[in-house]
Amino acid sequence: MKKFLVHFSRLFVGVLFIISGLIKLNDPMGFSFKLEEYFAENVLNLPFFIPYALIIAVFVVVFEVVLGVALLIGFKPKFTMWSLLLMIVFFTFLTFYSAYFNKVTDCGCFGDALKLTPWESFTKDLVLLFFILILFFNQKLIQPLFSGTVNALTVFVSYSLCLFMGYYVLNHLPLKDFRAYKVGTNIQKGMEIPEGAPRSVYEMNFVYKVNGQEQNFNEKQLMNLPEGAEFVRRDDKLISKGYEPPIHDFSIEKDGESYTEAMLHEPKLIMLVSYDLNKANTKGLQKAEEFYKKATAKGYKVIGMTASNDEVIQKVKADNKLTFDYYFCDGTTLKTIERANPSIVVLEKGTIVQKAHWNDIDAVELK
Repeated sequence: MKKFLVHFSRLFVGVLFIISGLIKLNDPMGFSFKLEEYFAENVLNLPFFIPYALIIAVFVVVFEVVLGVALLIGFKPKFTMWSLLLMIVFFTFLTFYSAYFNKVTDCGCFGDALKLTPWESFTKDLVLLFFILILFFNQKLIQPLFSGTVNALTVFVSYSLCLFMGYYVLNHLPLKDFRAYKVGTNIQKGMEIPEGAPRSVYEMNFVYKVNGQEQNFNEKQLMNLPEGAEFVRRDDKLISKGYEPPIHDFSIEKDGESYTEAMLHEPKLIMLVSYDLNKANTKGLQKAEEFYKKATAKGYKVIGMTASNDEVIQKVKADNKLTFDYYFCDGTTLKTIERANPSIVVLEKGTIVQKAHWNDIDAVELK
C-alpha cells in the first residue's frame, strides 16, 4: 500500500509540476507581471525585486518543469525532494497570504489557461504539499528509472529545451494564446453581458459627520438622519460577484474623449500596443513607424495604444520620430492584449485577425 501511494504521489506531483511549468513557460512575460503584483508594496513590499521579475519568472518555471522531470525519472531524489518541499512551502504561504488578505486575486499557477481563486490556489498547494510530504518521508522508495548517465542527460535535455522555449516565446509570441484577446475574438461580443446573467450585489454604507464625528448609516437609516448630519462619503462592500464578461476593461480614449465604438467599427484597424512607452524597445518602435507608413498606404487606420501619460508620449515620439497618434487604454488591459512592447494587433470591425511581436512585424499580412 505504501509503495502504491508513493508511486501515485510521484506520478501526480511530477506531471502536475511539468504541466504547470510548461503553461507558464508558454507565457513567461505574463507570469512576470503576476510576480510584480506579489512584489508590490501593498502585498509583500519587495519592490526592489520588480526589475528582476522576468528573470525570476523564467528561472522559476524552468526549475518547476525540470523538477517534475527529475521526480518522474528518479534523478537525485534527495536534492529533488528538498527542492520540491521548499518550493511548495513557499508557494503555500504565498497563496494563503493572498487569499487571507485578498491581495492577489489570481496566483497565476496555470497562467491564463486555468483561473483559480486565491482559496482554490491555496487548496491546490495544500494537496500538493500532502503528496510531496509522502514522497519526502519515503525517499528510499524513489528509484531511478534509468542509469545515472541517462538520467542526467534527460534532465539536461529537459533544461535545454525549456530555455529554448522560453527564449522563443519571449522573442515572438506564446505558442498557445489562452487570453481573452486571442485571434478570432470579437471585442464587442466579448464585452457583452448575457440577458439574465447575475449582477454583482453591493452593500452601500453611507458615512456622515454628526456633531463632528463620522458615523455609518445603511440605506434604511438614511430616512432618519440626525439633524445637521453632513455627508462625507459612500463605501460599497461587494456581497456577491455577478457575471463578468471576458473583456470588461477595454477602451480607446484620447484627450478625455472615447473613441472605442468608432474604432471597433473600423473595417481595417491596426493597434500598435505599448503598455509602457518608457519600457518600449527602441528598435521595435522604429519598425512600428515603418509599418505605420506601409499599412496606411494600404488603407488601414493605424493607432498607437499606451497607458503612458502625454508627457512620456511626446518625448518618445520626438526621440523616435514617430508620426502616428497614441490613444490611452488601461495598462493591465494592454498587457493582457499582448506581451511584446511594442506589438501589433490587426482588427476587422472589432474582430482580432492577426497579432504579432515586433520581431515578426514583417510577417503581418496587409490586404
